[in-house]
Amino acid sequence: MSLISKIIINADNELRYPSVGELNSLKDYFKTTDQRISISSILRDKEQQIVQAASKSIFKIHPEYIAPGGNAEGARKRSLCLRDYSWYLRLITYGVLSGDKDSIEKIGIIGVREMYSSLGVPILGMIDSIECLKDGAFSFLDDEQSLLVCPYFDFIIQGMS
Repeated sequence: MSLISKIIINADNELRYPSVGELNSLKDYFKTTDQRISISSILRDKEQQIVQAASKSIFKIHPEYIAPGGNAEGARKRSLCLRDYSWYLRLITYGVLSGDKDSIEKIGIIGVREMYSSLGVPILGMIDSIECLKDGAFSFLDDEQSLLVCPYFDFIIQGMS
């Protein structure tokens, strides 16, 4: 749900107008609209480079994943890992655009620990991989953009922890 929708629904549920604080939140959100669109475009356009950088980084941290018997051994398993990287990067863009973490939570965090555990995927490796994805994304963003995106990456990391 977007920040805008959330504020309207909360006010309507309480039969009131949006509060001054809520209106200020909207004002701040609207000030960053162009930046949010730009960030989402960069992440979309640089997806392959970001995912490649993240995959190189994670396999340096955890070379055992690509070793015989590892979770990312062989082209097929490795491509599944990279598919997840792209999926998480796309979730980040949803959060950035909506100005809210609800979409990330509903689509990507609820049940993720259980899913990876049932598949035998080390959760520590997934946390490290999101950190690598974050670093890869930051290499294409300036400091101000990185500050805006960081909480969404951190939300996923915290949700996996």
